[in-house]
Amino acid sequence: MSNGAQAPGFPILTGFRAMSKTRNKKPQPRAAWSGRFAEPVSERVQRFTASVHFDQRLAEHDIRGSLAHARMLAACAVISRRDLAAIESGMRTIQAELRSGKFKWSLASEDVHLNIERRLTALAGDAGKRLHTARSRNDQVATDVRLWLRDAIDALAAQLGALQASLLEQAARHADTVMPGFTHLQVAQPVTFGHHLMAYFEMFARDRERLEDCRKRVNRLPLGAAALAGTSYPIDREMVAKALGFEGLCANSIDAVSDRDFAIEFCACAALIMTHVSRLSEELVLWMSPRYGFIRLPDRFCTGSSIMPQKKNPDVPELARGKTGRVAGHLMALLMLMKAQPLAYNKDNQEDKEPLFDTADTLSDTLAIFTDLVAGIEVDAAAMRAAALEGHATATDLADYLVKKGLAFRDAHEAVARAVRAADARGCDLAALGLAELRQFSPLVGADVFKVLTLEGSLASRDHAGGTAPRRVRAAVKRARKDLR
Repeated sequence: MSNGAQAPGFPILTGFRAMSKTRNKKPQPRAAWSGRFAEPVSERVQRFTASVHFDQRLAEHDIRGSLAHARMLAACAVISRRDLAAIESGMRTIQAELRSGKFKWSLASEDVHLNIERRLTALAGDAGKRLHTARSRNDQVATDVRLWLRDAIDALAAQLGALQASLLEQAARHADTVMPGFTHLQVAQPVTFGHHLMAYFEMFARDRERLEDCRKRVNRLPLGAAALAGTSYPIDREMVAKALGFEGLCANSIDAVSDRDFAIEFCACAALIMTHVSRLSEELVLWMSPRYGFIRLPDRFCTGSSIMPQKKNPDVPELARGKTGRVAGHLMALLMLMKAQPLAYNKDNQEDKEPLFDTADTLSDTLAIFTDLVAGIEVDAAAMRAAALEGHATATDLADYLVKKGLAFRDAHEAVARAVRAADARGCDLAALGLAELRQFSPLVGADVFKVLTLEGSLASRDHAGGTAPRRVRAAVKRARKDLR
């Protein structure tokens, strides 16, 4: 997790990592699978293969899945009602220990699943040993990760909505605030700041749609696939799916335990969200520069310099740009993890969790801070307007004016290009050229030309769906607010 902080919505149990790096000289209990082996696994291999220092955050989801599995086994008469009661009682105790921080994690138990099973057996006796009937850690971990990721997606979608709401408030406030629109970082045409922010609103709207679509493929139950071939016990997978809120079953037992497409797809969605955040970050950094001076960020989002006392650095947007590479890297890591794996489950898949967890944590942290940051942006409308008056931003409006007078667009383009050259030579804007001078470039120019050369006239003329006219920006904000509810 970024900077060791706890992201909202993604709890993690701490205190194990340091222990896992130290040598424990006490005799360790034998592994659940150790009967096949003539000697114990070395301590170095234990440390290398154990995952409990990071997969312990799946504990609550592991308990949910185990309880649903146990209740199904009892309903199908695979275990007794007495065993089920003992399992439920033991799980309540374990859950309380987890939430209070009193649960004792063991490196020898390898992972979250065996740690919980070992404690359950200590509490419930043979009933705890019967819980693993008709399942494997292969389908168990796939279920746990899907349950965790489903919750993470729901939390992240809500955070995206909060960021969109911040953008909407700023867009409504600045529906009439003129700024230059850019292409190639050159002044292109006048737009409003509200219209510009609504472009990011649309990006994040598509991101939410992608997360919601990804969730459909996450929300399928692997449990019941066992190791890879299914199980010979009479089980009811549909009962478990319903109990856990899954919308369907993984249809093939081999695919159920080996599939990590859902994790890769989520990381792809997250990388694209972070890419959009990074684009906004780049603009915030530029706009805050004195060379632009379009905005000010509150002090709480900035830092100073250890040597230059005048500095106010936009560290949050800069760091978000950097974290975008981190999340994109996790996507590539998962793709490379899966690219050469034969069916079915392989130990490689233990490496899916840390990039997945860190992706969700990083994205959650970033969305939370950007929601507050966007709400705190202060705009220098005068600086934006002054910049919009540079670079002949209304040149296209003059070309359109001539076309409406009957001139072919390519001829109008040529005439305006010559007028721009003349204005550049004089060091003035197009609107500063007199009527007589403008008529030298086309006799179609009339006294009404100066209406189209104003910034407000240019904005008002883009009065169509998706246009930058202030009236259209306000309508877009109103519609977006309705959609966000």
